[in-house]
Amino acid sequence: MLPWIKLDETKVPGGGELKLMQRGTEFSIMSGVIELMNSRLSGSEEQLAVISAERVGTRPGARILIGGLGMGFTLRTALQHFGADAEITIAELVPAVVDWARGPLKPIHGDSLDDPRVKLYVGDVAAAIAAGAPFDAILLDVDNGPDGLSRPENDRLYSARGIEAAKTALTRGGHLAVWSAHPDVGFTRRLKQSNMIVEELQVRANGKRGGARHLIWVATKK
Repeated sequence: MLPWIKLDETKVPGGGELKLMQRGTEFSIMSGVIELMNSRLSGSEEQLAVISAERVGTRPGARILIGGLGMGFTLRTALQHFGADAEITIAELVPAVVDWARGPLKPIHGDSLDDPRVKLYVGDVAAAIAAGAPFDAILLDVDNGPDGLSRPENDRLYSARGIEAAKTALTRGGHLAVWSAHPDVGFTRRLKQSNMIVEELQVRANGKRGGARHLIWVATKK
């Protein structure tokens, strides 16, 4: 079996580190010993965009915010499913992740960051939510879920105050969609307490080919 090779390592603003690893044609982004994403597993991140696009429908000039660039699976799928007049802001906290997208991960990202519909925001998605409102959809995939596993500061996104900030930034009928590797009863409860319409959807890590069960919450503003 081919060994894993570390291509790069970078600091995360606010604490922590990320590593970009490669084994043959396979890539992995890790926080310590925890794998945050793998180039072979993209199905549930893609479904985040598909589910969101289905709910936005044909709304003209839809404005979308995606929190977390990662390996670009959600962004690339969003470009396929949202309209030609959509505006898609991608917020990425770690500058090196953007550099990886234009460098060693270019075969995965393709030219998605150069699409004229895309605006790149390098910084905290919480600030992007406040600065860019209103949005028709806010998609969050900035950690392994609401528990802020790789960056404790992410917890505030999933707190009652963070949910309220996202709700305020949404248009009427707009939605917040959140990806997670694991269930989170507390987060489900906080979403329901926000007076939005909440769906909890199960998706598979490898799409139709199966894999681990992941979750996507969709909370729609009334």
